[in-house]
Amino acid sequence: MSADTDELVVIGGGIGGLTTGLAAVRSGRRVRVLERSAQFGEVGAGIQLAPNATRILQELGLLDEIREVGVLPRRIVLGDAMRGGELGALDLTDFVERYGAPYIVMHRSDLLDILLRACQRAGVALETGADVTSLMDDGAGVDVMCTDGRTFRGTAAVAADGLHSRTRALFSDDEAIGSGYVAYRGAVPMDQVSRHADLRDVVAWVGPGLHLVQYPLRSGRFYNQVAVFRSQAFARGEPDWGNPAEMDERFAQCCEHVRESTPLLGRDNRWPMYDRAPIPTWVKGRIGLLGDAAHPMLQYLAQGACQAIEDAWTLGAALRRHEGATGDGVEAALLAYQAVRVPRTARVQHTARTWGEIWHVDGVGRLLRDEVLRRRAADDHAHVEWLYGRGTDGADAVLSA
Repeated sequence: MSADTDELVVIGGGIGGLTTGLAAVRSGRRVRVLERSAQFGEVGAGIQLAPNATRILQELGLLDEIREVGVLPRRIVLGDAMRGGELGALDLTDFVERYGAPYIVMHRSDLLDILLRACQRAGVALETGADVTSLMDDGAGVDVMCTDGRTFRGTAAVAADGLHSRTRALFSDDEAIGSGYVAYRGAVPMDQVSRHADLRDVVAWVGPGLHLVQYPLRSGRFYNQVAVFRSQAFARGEPDWGNPAEMDERFAQCCEHVRESTPLLGRDNRWPMYDRAPIPTWVKGRIGLLGDAAHPMLQYLAQGACQAIEDAWTLGAALRRHEGATGDGVEAALLAYQAVRVPRTARVQHTARTWGEIWHVDGVGRLLRDEVLRRRAADDHAHVEWLYGRGTDGADAVLSA
């Protein structure tokens, strides 16, 4: 058993867990991150980091490393998956001036590697093969028990263990909600790509019940694609829903560019799209939730990892604010973190669902959407200012409380 009760134990070694380790170390606390797998690693391909996340990564001293392996796109473009052509775009070129940090796309594993090295430099203790089965809060600290018999004791435990978090069961008996959509992802070397969208842009080709996202990775050496579609087989209750044959059938109706792009997608890994409804409580005593364990969301705002990074930063700020308070200040810090983050992430979760409906609408709704998008100026930030704007992560609120 780890006897260091001054240590914060973080369950989950993904992007949210490692960022939490870095942010918490800044409060002067010891941190230990537990990863259930045999090694730290990320599954998936591309990730989009909006300025609400890159500002934090900049504060953590990591933005230069991220720029070296990422791509700074010119625009986010919505294209018509059925007819081809642009529907609308958001200019990203002034984001440093407007929001204090850039919009960056990169490979998920590259980001995790950068966070892992930073944790090692900062002295965060890293444990692999630590599959957590239970937690016990005795009021003075938390014992975290693993399947292999190891127990780690800390002043608090924060669970960043994803959509299917075991720790969430302490707070809610809810289940993950299947959207009926499924994703296929793939990142391939650029020399294997015969057809691509403008490599200066992140492009989402949207259509009734489907979309295809395309953008370059790793300084333009790789091309990332994500195809998502609503499964009719899911609606019929078939067990083999969202299979590759169904994907090919759905995308066969799209424009030439989209049809010729989908063969590059991998067929081996199918990613059903789930979220959960927001819950009002993430903290009980010395145990808290973070990232997808607290607020799993659909991907339409590209904010899953960004919100986990915001969580980590806000928790770190709360730990700094309550350092030296009555007792060890941890319980007060967790409650302050919860108070700021619950309403923010609930709004992101709800908006992500709505945005998915907008992307996938058909009929008259589709005609109205397209007209609104065509009329909207590329420098109109009315719909993203609340999400990307400075101070939106809540760290300032907990520091000034």
